[in-house]
Amino acid sequence: MDRRSTSIVAPNSADLSSPPSKDSGRKDLEAHDVQKETAYEIGSGRIPDSWLQVAFILVTSLNSAYILGYSKLIMSFLGWGAGVILVFIGGILSLHNNALIANLHEVGGKRHIRYRDLAGHIYGRNMYWATWILQYANLFTINAGYTILAGQALKSIYVSLSTSTDMKLPYWIVITGIVCFAFAFFIPQLSALRVWLGVSATLTAIYIVIVLFLSMRDGYNRTTTKDYTIHGTKTEKLFNVISAIANISFIYNTGMLPELQATLREPAIRNMHKALYMQFTAGNCFLYLVMFIGYWAYGEGVSAYLLNDASGSKIVMTIANIAVFLQTIISLHVFASPMYEFWDTKFARKGEGAWSLYNMLVRVFARGGYLGLNTLVAALLPFLGDFTNLTGALSVFPLSFVLCNHMYLKVKGDKMSAKQRWWHWFNVTFFSAMAVAATVAAIRLIVVDSKAYSVFANI
Repeated sequence: MDRRSTSIVAPNSADLSSPPSKDSGRKDLEAHDVQKETAYEIGSGRIPDSWLQVAFILVTSLNSAYILGYSKLIMSFLGWGAGVILVFIGGILSLHNNALIANLHEVGGKRHIRYRDLAGHIYGRNMYWATWILQYANLFTINAGYTILAGQALKSIYVSLSTSTDMKLPYWIVITGIVCFAFAFFIPQLSALRVWLGVSATLTAIYIVIVLFLSMRDGYNRTTTKDYTIHGTKTEKLFNVISAIANISFIYNTGMLPELQATLREPAIRNMHKALYMQFTAGNCFLYLVMFIGYWAYGEGVSAYLLNDASGSKIVMTIANIAVFLQTIISLHVFASPMYEFWDTKFARKGEGAWSLYNMLVRVFARGGYLGLNTLVAALLPFLGDFTNLTGALSVFPLSFVLCNHMYLKVKGDKMSAKQRWWHWFNVTFFSAMAVAATVAAIRLIVVDSKAYSVFANI
């Protein structure tokens, strides 16, 4: 690609693996190796992953049970016009930014297998730890949301099959945490998910087909006028728009692209691009169908858990909720894997294998402690929209929109045209402002929900 092109597609990365020129005077790009080792095999290991396996992880994560809330959390706040336009723009920008991160996988003649390693190499030790905090805050809030979703699915099964109301949502969230721990114990690392990716894809297809069929049927059979009016005061509408934009940023970005890319076989950059193209084409189709049809069928009052609005038989609804629950367990494991890798690298004995007594105890205490805290937070504040808003504000915007553009400027800035530099600086400035605004909106929503509901709420 012509380096002076102004296209927002990421520039060719062929020369990113070379160290910066000494003549450029950019001494701040000297390597800062903070953590070299990992307990896991990376792409040069014995069985590196194909791009298709990573693509399946991205697609199933994109179409996880979170998509059942986007009709409410995005479309009902933005309406048809702004909602459709911003969702598509968000997808284009996210593909661009993820391609930038993928292109930076090989800088200074080495592969950077963690997001924090890449930031530390470019900026130094302080940014290494800042990125570590942002990334794990991102993954923690995502997993808290997954725990709420899985608990909601179990509660829906319970309500449909039982006349008792004794089991409240927090109890089902605790049960979810226990199942997540069991899965985390028996799946020691991300590459061990191979067969489970097929299971995850099947489960995803089950609940997507069911919710689409039921939503379309309900939409066609509805006799009352559908209300697509955006309600609320001017202030409420403004904050809701900001929250919806934060949720759009949340949709497409994992916050752990380097960790996924580390498992790929060579050429890692080209293979990561293939996986991203599959995510943002085939993967996005299902996302858009569920989001738009759900909003079309139920209007402004659509639920944040779309299956709660759908009218189907007990058997069909139970099957859909079981699929949501099981797929969410797998997705949570994917997004918890960077934290697991950190602990395994720090505490496990690499030469003993995953099933030595010592390493099993490390998994019990490290993963059990993490999932216990995650479950506690989810049960304490079971507000799904709050977690997606806060995640987008505090971590997705800074990591996937601000930091990736600035890192690319640091590495490639002296080889860019003025228009390209302007484009990246615009992204850095605009999304920094959006991160601040979205954080304010997310905190406001948490305060409002805290007043409306008690802790350990049964919603």
